Amino acid sequence: MSWFYGHGKRGGRYTFIEEVSSKTMGLLKSKVQSIVVSGCRRNNGLLLLLSLSRTINTFAACYDNNHNRILKSPSLVSLDFPDVWTTSSTGYSKSSAYKLASDHTARVINGKQIAEEIISKVATEVTRMRKTIGKVPGLGVILVGDRKDSQTYVRNKINACEEAGINFKLTEFPDTCTEHEVCDAIMKFNADPSFHGILVQLPLPQHLNEEKIVGVLKLEKDVDGFHPMNMGNLAMRGREPLFIPCTPKGCVELLMRYGVEIMGKNVVVIGRSNIVGLPASLLLQRHHATVTIVTALTPNPEEITREADILISGVGVPNMVRGSWVKPGAVVVDVGTYPIEDPSCEQGYLLIGDVCYEEASRVASLITPVPGGVGPMTVAMLLCNTIESATRKYNFV
Repeated sequence: MSWFYGHGKRGGRYTFIEEVSSKTMGLLKSKVQSIVVSGCRRNNGLLLLLSLSRTINTFAACYDNNHNRILKSPSLVSLDFPDVWTTSSTGYSKSSAYKLASDHTARVINGKQIAEEIISKVATEVTRMRKTIGKVPGLGVILVGDRKDSQTYVRNKINACEEAGINFKLTEFPDTCTEHEVCDAIMKFNADPSFHGILVQLPLPQHLNEEKIVGVLKLEKDVDGFHPMNMGNLAMRGREPLFIPCTPKGCVELLMRYGVEIMGKNVVVIGRSNIVGLPASLLLQRHHATVTIVTALTPNPEEITREADILISGVGVPNMVRGSWVKPGAVVVDVGTYPIEDPSCEQGYLLIGDVCYEEASRVASLITPVPGGVGPMTVAMLLCNTIESATRKYNFV
């Protein structure tokens, strides 16, 4: 890709981008197509194949139709396609033979304990609000489908709300429901003044447009922090989002409570999802960290992660991050969860994180477990955002 400069009619200087060569476009299409094939082979993912194929066609069409455009850069949406993580650890694998010479063991970051402390303080504020103005916060949740992990997460949120005294209402739909049904449920929560927060449990079934559904949420009730306005304000210096996404907010709260310095530190975030990776990277930049994002297309990711003072992973690939990926003394925050069938467990499955805990705990200084690390903090931050919304509405101090 080559660059040249020109001048507009008013003498203003601007930059044109020369047309990308057909050879470059061909290489890029081949790269994306290889991801489609590998992803489909591993996951038997027909929907994934169709989604990525549509992206290839959109991306190619963008270049093919650019002959009348000043800039040849494609639209950003046309560049989007799901990360398909190619790793030998995509299936559950136990720890490898990687060992440290020392018998060092990392200090465990107890997210469950801290979350309980926070929920207790939320309960105190709810009681004070009820006694002072006769109001309590309300949270409406929409659950689509019968994913076991999503059902567990919603159940945890119900229990936390009951503990804190927050009103909770759950609206459930089968995975065959329509976008109209989900959006209609959101609109009812939007219009109901007794609900100060609305949450759509993600991920949604493939046939539903997540962007459209999240966009229906009333901004001042978006306690998950996924509304484009909230995300945009999170990204921009000098702006304050109404709500910070719960999982990244919980990660930072854990780091701060354990005395981990963020300012000026090298932070590597594995994954760039709208739920974890993207908002986490934005939030950490606001805390003045030097942030690097590792994606599924990043070559030799372990070389990058070994430079991290703080390593955060949230891609849902069990045991992907090995001990050899971790810088000695680093802080490791494992956001990923992956259910492994286990009849001996109460829920019928065992949650495994992205990080091989047995190996990483021999290298890191601090580490979050799965479960019991980031998960409880996500729920606690949801309750914090909900009472913050109610406090804002009632001007309660």
